[in-house]
Amino acid sequence: MATETTKIPQLKSAVANLNQISESEKTGFVSLVSRYLSGEAQQVEWSKIQTPTDEVVVPYDTLAPTPEDPEETRKLLDKLVVLKLNGGLGTTMGCTGPKSVIEVRNGLTFLDLIVIQIENLNKKYGCSVPLLLMNSFNTHDDTQKIIEKYSNSNIEIHTFNQSQYPRIVVDDFVPLPSKGHTDKDGWYPPGHGDVFPSLKNSGKLDALLSKGKEYVFVANSDNLGAVVDLKILNHLIRNKNEYCMEVTPKTLADVKGGTLISYEGKVQLLEIAQVPDQHVNEFKSIEKFKIFNTNNLWVNLKAIKRLVEADALKMEIIPNPKEVDGVKVLQLETAAGAAIRFFDHAIGINVPRSRFLPVKATSDLLLVQSDLYTLVDGFVIRNPARTIPANPSIELGPEFKKVASFLSRFKSIPSIIELDSLKVAGDVWFGVGITLKGKVSIAAKSGVKLEIPDGAVLQNKEINGPEDI
Repeated sequence: MATETTKIPQLKSAVANLNQISESEKTGFVSLVSRYLSGEAQQVEWSKIQTPTDEVVVPYDTLAPTPEDPEETRKLLDKLVVLKLNGGLGTTMGCTGPKSVIEVRNGLTFLDLIVIQIENLNKKYGCSVPLLLMNSFNTHDDTQKIIEKYSNSNIEIHTFNQSQYPRIVVDDFVPLPSKGHTDKDGWYPPGHGDVFPSLKNSGKLDALLSKGKEYVFVANSDNLGAVVDLKILNHLIRNKNEYCMEVTPKTLADVKGGTLISYEGKVQLLEIAQVPDQHVNEFKSIEKFKIFNTNNLWVNLKAIKRLVEADALKMEIIPNPKEVDGVKVLQLETAAGAAIRFFDHAIGINVPRSRFLPVKATSDLLLVQSDLYTLVDGFVIRNPARTIPANPSIELGPEFKKVASFLSRFKSIPSIIELDSLKVAGDVWFGVGITLKGKVSIAAKSGVKLEIPDGAVLQNKEINGPEDI
């Protein structure tokens, strides 16, 4: 077993021989591991945590209206760049390739919707907001092929890759690729906190600054609610805020999400991993910590350049243990939201829930494909016919986990405007034109195929067999 003192020199010499990655990736990786090994304090002193005031986490409805003059709006938008985090694969949902090419609605993918939104913005105001996609080595090749179809659109689309770091073998702290694992399994993308150095190292940051761009709006490509918001952009430019995190009120479904706190005079992100064990329940409660991070971030480009060049972005490290062919490995990651404490005049804005509509599983896909939403100009808009602010809670069994099986089990997506909750377990198939209302639970008995007939209206029902329909 390597001791702490020998680990780093040994790692450095192993990394020096990895010719698949650049010098800046090698430096970044060794620096991340060194910070991890030095055991920088991750936990916060609970007694010092303060609830942020409205100056720090600004309520959305207090933001000034956007300028009425379209020319003023165009000037605002010409300072903006949209960056979507596109490094994730759709593996959880049974897809190969980038998650952003899963079809969301009307045959359009996440990426199609993002492009349509920005096209409409550029057309409406005569501005030129570019789209940047941060890929990982997992999604780069596929994304390059996919974006060819947008070559005639009025948007500049740029792609760049986030860093590629070697996984570390836990036993002897040697990079996995040094042990002959040279395929993709030997490597990992180090989380979206890497967006800042990668933007700089790819040369994109300087290119954008030279074109007069000032702010980047960063969001996950699977968050359908993350659309450009002029009021937010206007507020940041007027108040010279270098960083803004959109937060939204927590519901019981979001208890694990990071939250913003005031700590030693700075606003900072508090993640569940940093919470001392005895305070975890308090962290999860929605009384003390009422908001959580949507990962919609607005950041000043000059500030990114300044902080990356000073190597000042020392975000909390998230250790992510994995196993590759029976070998225990470690990958160290960082999150972009944790960078908030390094920027000047950083704020949160407490935005409406509609700006947070992530699709992480097929149950989310059911929501956005249903009559709960409509599609207007690439925007997924909630149906005003639903009077309850919260979305229905949906739990689909493992038979529905993959997109292909999910789609084959629903001949059409049921109407769910009046649905409170849906639980489905077992071998269940849905016909056309079904309506679900109230609390519905459907559980097929083991080995039995249960078909819900066309046109069925199920209200506050528990169904275990055809006789219950």
